[in-house]
Amino acid sequence: MPYRSPLLDVPGSIPSPDDHPEAGVPWHWGDPFAEQRTASRSAVVIDRSHREFLAVSGEERLSWLHLVISQHVTELAEGSGTEALVLDSQGRVETHMVLAHLDGTVYLDTDPGTSVTSALPKGGPQTLREYLEAMKFWSKVDIRDAAGELALLTVLGPDAERVLSAAGAEVGPEPYAVAALEGHAGFARRMPWPGRSSVDLAVPRASLADWWKRLTDAGARAAGSWVFDALRVESVRPRLGVDTDDRTIPHEVGWVGSAAHVAKGCYRGQETVSKVHNVGRPPRNLLLLHLDGSPEVTPETGDPVLLDGRTVGRIGTVIQHHELGPIALALVKRSTPVGAELLAGSEDNLVQAAIDPDSVPAEQPAPGRAAAAQLRG
Repeated sequence: MPYRSPLLDVPGSIPSPDDHPEAGVPWHWGDPFAEQRTASRSAVVIDRSHREFLAVSGEERLSWLHLVISQHVTELAEGSGTEALVLDSQGRVETHMVLAHLDGTVYLDTDPGTSVTSALPKGGPQTLREYLEAMKFWSKVDIRDAAGELALLTVLGPDAERVLSAAGAEVGPEPYAVAALEGHAGFARRMPWPGRSSVDLAVPRASLADWWKRLTDAGARAAGSWVFDALRVESVRPRLGVDTDDRTIPHEVGWVGSAAHVAKGCYRGQETVSKVHNVGRPPRNLLLLHLDGSPEVTPETGDPVLLDGRTVGRIGTVIQHHELGPIALALVKRSTPVGAELLAGSEDNLVQAAIDPDSVPAEQPAPGRAAAAQLRG
């Protein structure tokens, strides 16, 4: 059965459309633009309880995880976290996850319905847990499905600290800092996105409604996934499967460094990550597009981005922002001029689009190319 949050039974909650990537949790609570304004000026709490959790424990949990995910985690300290990926053999992104290391356990949370390609000769898709179990071999680790134990809430906004303190859920100021909630039932994790202040709360799933009330009583406004997506798009942060396609590599969407380590070896797809970082350039960049809001249509996820009739990109998340109007994330060819007059969409929903210049990543010198140039004198 598809997941349905108990908070959808709270008066005022509006569910996402059935085909929406965030289906199963409240989309908004009656006024998504007012909710966005509150997130930028005060504090909101967002139900993200449809995310899935795995828990990895055992004495070799860090050394083993280091071999099967893209991030360097052999020295991931207790009370800290990070982001990581699982790639296929060609370095293409299959799974994005956020980690939290606490009390001898590494918690991994992912978007719902995540699947990866089996590393076994027969191949084929499998769940992340099945993939990790197949990679255990003789390692001293235990992997359990923790989705029934934990549910995720996110508190956003400049007043988030006040709300969290009043609710008894404080956490350190460093990005990805992790702290146990009262009674060690769940944890708080500070995130560097979206927006200026963001803290995830992994609360006991049985207490989801109680924690929601505690946070709203502490001053957080109820907000939906629309707010999270609007701030995520503004922050140029991708959502797997929406802003990525089956060709996406980490460099294209800003996941090198934050979720993929360029120097460590061993993990599947590492050759592509290292090669593109050292001697290449990503073929596309994830950019923020401003869309013409005068037509009563908007492009949809998967629609093309066009320049002079040629496809130069792919539309990802499309959202209405309370200040920026209609905006979208798009994977766009690196060669596309920043000031180009673009079109986004298909025949029935074609609109003008412009690249936000502040979203264009700075060109970094390829270390391998620089080293080769020095050798040539």
